Amino acid sequence: MTFDRRPADFTGFVHREGNRIVDGTGKPLLLRGMGIGNWMLPEGYMWKLSPIDSARQIEAHLEDLAGPEAAQRFWTGFRAAFFNEDDVRRIAESGFDHIRLPINARLIQDEAGEPIEAGLRMIDDCVEWCRRHQLWLLLDLHGAPGGQTGTNIDDSPRGDPDLFIDPQRYRHLAIKVWELLARRYRHETVVMGYDLLNEPLPNDWQHKYPAELVALYQDMTAAIRAIDPDHLIMYEGSHWATNWSIFDGVWDENSALQFHRYWMPPDRAHIAEYLDARERLGLPIYMGEGGENNLEWLYAAHRLYEAHDIGWNFWPWKKIGTKTSPASIVAPEGWQEIVDYGKGGPRPPREAVQRTLEALVEAMRLENCVWNENVVRAINGDRPAVIPGWAFGYRGAGESHGVREGTALKGLREEDAVSIVPLSGAAGLPTGFHHTDGRDYLPAERMGARLRAGDWLEYEAVTGELAAIAVTDETDEPAPVSVSLSERGFRVTAERETIVARITINNGD
Repeated sequence: MTFDRRPADFTGFVHREGNRIVDGTGKPLLLRGMGIGNWMLPEGYMWKLSPIDSARQIEAHLEDLAGPEAAQRFWTGFRAAFFNEDDVRRIAESGFDHIRLPINARLIQDEAGEPIEAGLRMIDDCVEWCRRHQLWLLLDLHGAPGGQTGTNIDDSPRGDPDLFIDPQRYRHLAIKVWELLARRYRHETVVMGYDLLNEPLPNDWQHKYPAELVALYQDMTAAIRAIDPDHLIMYEGSHWATNWSIFDGVWDENSALQFHRYWMPPDRAHIAEYLDARERLGLPIYMGEGGENNLEWLYAAHRLYEAHDIGWNFWPWKKIGTKTSPASIVAPEGWQEIVDYGKGGPRPPREAVQRTLEALVEAMRLENCVWNENVVRAINGDRPAVIPGWAFGYRGAGESHGVREGTALKGLREEDAVSIVPLSGAAGLPTGFHHTDGRDYLPAERMGARLRAGDWLEYEAVTGELAAIAVTDETDEPAPVSVSLSERGFRVTAERETIVARITINNGD
């Protein structure tokens, strides 16, 4: 496996050819991107502010504590510091080829549907930064007028998907957002496409308004195509973009389908419905949002997507006090008091809050963040620090493993004839795929691949020196195996019966 980021070619428009996404010259793309959550639509979990969760709640909380003028100064500083050209430069240097930019309609369009230039200039700036650093930009309507999800992630005024509940008030505004964006960027080849709605109609809402979602998608498409015939259009399924039952035909010839995936077992069975839709409809598919997990899961999930020719976008780039994003903001002194007040604690003095917010703006600059290099290595497969033994290649028995006999573990990689075993000795699949804090697997959650003498497993990774690769068994001792480099990464061959539990790569850090 050779890791080599191809800089974006802006010669023409990214578009669909058959079931592949290709660049303007017709070269197939296996997209690797980064999602810039929080910049245009703040989410409380990225600030560790729960139960203050939505953008409107965060705004009200900080205005209450700091006062209106100081709060406005903070938001101006936040938008300049949280994400800027330094971040785009680092994203490109880290091997990614595109950015998914979540847009809050409230920043670019007023209640009458008129454009707001200050918000649009944020997008313009991002376009220019991407141009300079040769990245594509996917425009994502994350917060539609009225809200498309009814949760804290969409800026909905009442916490309901009023875009669908009150269509007379909001529907035409949502279509106008895309008319505005299409008119502004119709000739811009840095923009790779339009992601029409982020995660519409989750939970019970998915069963109440599916026809209305389809009709809105089709009307948005028609409005865009009346202005812009060239850009790729992406449609997300309902229920956090996971339910694709609405996709029963091709609505636009230059379109793709997007799913999101968090916390599931990383194997073919858990993306099979999306692979089937690609085959059935002949459309490209794209994993537009996933992450919030530990290094082993991040490595495995992204190798799964790539093995099935699915481009992906990681979520998110930066947040406060995290092990699961590339950049971690160190909260300044006084921030915990602001958090505690939202949970019913004492009210901190206004002057102290203002000083804390000024310090937070500086802490958000990339140069002041903690850089989690191992997160980047895991998702890119570029010298990953740790690989779980069960995350061998996903391309089928003839290419990814040579195991003569094995018993599948129900719930994980059942299609592979390899014995994956819980290291605790318990029966069944451990519940170990929901590590939003980035912590390592607990002993009861760990699994390994059982091999007999002569059996081998191949792992996809850029590794560098062979001597840097260490393979351990279920007791954390060196496994009796030999390791050899291969075209896709490296091969582990058992010298006698053993369990391959973990591979670590010493990057000299």
